[in-house]
Amino acid sequence: MSTSDDTILLVGHGSREASGNAEILQFAEQWRALHPDWRIEVGFIEFADPLLHPAIDRAARTSRRVLVLPLILNAAGHVRHDIPEAIQWAQKRHPQVEFRYAPHLGVSDPLLRILKRLLRQAMLTLDVPDPHTTGLVLLGRGSSDRLANGDVAKMARWLWEVSDHARVDLAFTGVTFPRLEEVVRDQVRLGMMQVIVLPYYLFTGTLIQRIGRQMQNLARQYPQVRFAHTRYFGFEPEIMQMLDERVAALRAGQGAVDLDALMQPDPFRRDEGHHHHHHHGEDGHHHHDGGHAHHHGDGPLHHHAHEHAHHHDHGDGHAHPHDEGHAHGHRPDESASGHGHDEAS
Repeated sequence: MSTSDDTILLVGHGSREASGNAEILQFAEQWRALHPDWRIEVGFIEFADPLLHPAIDRAARTSRRVLVLPLILNAAGHVRHDIPEAIQWAQKRHPQVEFRYAPHLGVSDPLLRILKRLLRQAMLTLDVPDPHTTGLVLLGRGSSDRLANGDVAKMARWLWEVSDHARVDLAFTGVTFPRLEEVVRDQVRLGMMQVIVLPYYLFTGTLIQRIGRQMQNLARQYPQVRFAHTRYFGFEPEIMQMLDERVAALRAGQGAVDLDALMQPDPFRRDEGHHHHHHHGEDGHHHHDGGHAHHHGDGPLHHHAHEHAHHHDHGDGHAHPHDEGHAHGHRPDESASGHGHDEAS
C-alpha cells in the first residue's frame, strides 16, 4: 500500500483552555512541515473540535488506511478505552479501511532526556544549585488508572537514577494522591532548602495555570525555601521523532496495539464496571452518560491512600479532598460513581 493511501490521525486530549488546543494544532503544523507528503489530521478526545469520532470518520472516508497516533503521555482511560472504542466504531462504518493504532508516548528515554534538560535549566536559576539540598517533584496529571499513574512513578524513578538529587518524589494534580502540597511539606521537613517541580504535562491548559498558582502559594507558605518549576513540554524534537518512529513501524506492520487486549478489564480495578461510556450518533458526535466525568481514585503509591475524594479547585491553587477529616489509608464504600477519567485539562 502506498503511503499516499494513509491518513495519520494525531489524537490530543483537548483542553478547556483554548491555548492548549491551539498548541496541539500548532504542533501538528510543525510536524506537517517536516513531512509535506504525509496527510496528517488532528482529533481531540474532548473539549475541542474536531472531536475524535468526526475526525476519524473523515480520515477513513479519504483513505485506505488510517494510522492513529495518541499524542498522550500515559495509558489512562482515554488511551485504553476511548480511542480504541472510536477505532472500532469507525471500523464498522468503514469496513474497507484498515486501522492501525500506535502506542501512547509512555515511559521512554526521549522523554527522560527532555526532563533532564528542563531540570538542568531550572537548576541554573537557583542561587545555590546543590542537588543534595534541592528536592525534585515530578508532578503528573493523576488518573483513576493504575497503569497511567505507574507510568509517572516509573519516570520519577528514572529521574532519580540519572540525577544526583537526594529526593525525587512523585505528586499528582488531581484524582489520586499524593498531592503537591503534601510532598513539598515532607521535603521541607526533610531539610530540602530548594524545591524544583517538574510538571509532567504535554502542552498548556487549565491545570498548568493551576500549577502556577500552587507554586505562588507554596513560596508564601515556605518563605525560607527557594522554589522553581519547569515549563510543560510538547514541541521538543524528541516527541516528533517518537511519532516518526511510530509511523514507520505501523507502515511496516510492526508495533500496532492490539485493541482487544488493550481493552481487557483491569483485574485490580475496583470500579471497572463503572467505565464512562460515550454514545455516538450517525454524525460521529459523542454524548456522555452520567452526571460528572471525574473519578474517586485510589492512591496506590507511597504516602497516603486517600480515597473517596472529590477534587476542588478554589482558584487559589489549593487542592484538597472533599472530606478534610478523612483518615489516612481508609477504604471508602463502593458507592462512588467513578468513570475512569483523568482530571480535565
